Amino acid sequence: MTDKRDLASSKKNLMNSIDNVYEMYIRMLALLSEITEYTAIDAIERANKHFPTPEDLNPNQKLLHNKFIVLLQKNPEFQAAVNKYQVNWNAEPDFLKTVYNKLKATPEYAAYLADPNDSLEESKEIIKFIFRKIILKSQNIIQTFEDKFINWSVDKEVMQGMVAKTLKNFVNEDPFKNKLTPISADWDEDSKFVQDLFLYTLKHNNEYQEMIAERTKNWESERIALMDTILMKMAICELMNFPSIPVKVTINEYLDLSKDYSTPKSNSFINGILDKILGDLKRTNSITKIGRGLIEE
Repeated sequence: MTDKRDLASSKKNLMNSIDNVYEMYIRMLALLSEITEYTAIDAIERANKHFPTPEDLNPNQKLLHNKFIVLLQKNPEFQAAVNKYQVNWNAEPDFLKTVYNKLKATPEYAAYLADPNDSLEESKEIIKFIFRKIILKSQNIIQTFEDKFINWSVDKEVMQGMVAKTLKNFVNEDPFKNKLTPISADWDEDSKFVQDLFLYTLKHNNEYQEMIAERTKNWESERIALMDTILMKMAICELMNFPSIPVKVTINEYLDLSKDYSTPKSNSFINGILDKILGDLKRTNSITKIGRGLIEE
């Protein structure tokens, strides 16, 4: 695929898919926020019962003032992202009610309400519980995210890591001093790398395919997993076009990716094929490394 319009369209889709991970993260944080806000709605409903109990008339609304969530709600980055992605969980009140009622029935929530400790760290613990044990265990919530994000099954682990990191990093009681978790530590640099790797791999697709085919003559093509072929093409591209990345780093990266995204036997298969291709590339001086890229055993 070398048509410029196809390449531009493919690159746009790639960057949108990465942005979807960040949107997923923001929507999850917003869901946590709205669940705590539902405490107020629940209090009103309880007070309006025909025969409210003293507890109904004076409910414990500790969760409504959860320090982590309050800091999150006041965080400018979070506010801007919620507006950007037009997140509005309030449009589904029955959904929030179901989640909140599940939370109310847990002994962990009862213990949280009974604990007089109201520190920032303590406030994070109940949010972790809601996230891990209520939200991620709810089939309705999972289905909602799957319906909106086609790559949910793959991207959810990244999102979970970003939420966990946010909980860890919110340590300042000044909301302006806490930072959301970015897609990467240096997205400007990493974004360029992602786009370059993607475009170079597509532009040289046929060349890389021939290199792989030459080393897999004894394999029936249908026996080679598509993901294995894609990973090998990306690895070859990185070896040949990114001089600052050490060879060993490249090989190890794609072997690790094969463990997560391909078959149980892919790791050894890819390692064997890449080793042969790497040997040929070195013999023909097709690999040039500079700086830290020269560091290899």
